[in-house]
Amino acid sequence: MGYQFTKKLQSDFDSAITKVTAALKKEGFVVLKSFDLKEALKSKMNVDFRKYKILGACNPHFEHQALLEENNVGTMLPCDVIVQEQKPGSVIISAVDSVASNMTFQNEKLGKIAKEVRRKLKNVISNL
Repeated sequence: MGYQFTKKLQSDFDSAITKVTAALKKEGFVVLKSFDLKEALKSKMNVDFRKYKILGACNPHFEHQALLEENNVGTMLPCDVIVQEQKPGSVIISAVDSVASNMTFQNEKLGKIAKEVRRKLKNVISNL
């Protein structure tokens, strides 16, 4: 089993971020955080790296349900979606597979929630 869903887009980086954010919103997610890995590596280590952002996406409805089932599931939240530039005009979008990331919890109800989140994140990636 893989741990993410991936799609390659012919797009500039900033437009890809906008597209992903809109696709997440359509599926009920909000982006709680955006971590610019390129900027962090440059400022902390003086390392040049490709454009790479990690978007921490939250679907409040499913996160609330998951927390009611397993109070420590917060260690797996939010759902990360990455946008990375392969080369100018070409980006790769990947979203975490919530089922794979929650396999450590032996909780059937949590598993059902993870499957629904997986379905929504797959929709995000496939509809880009």
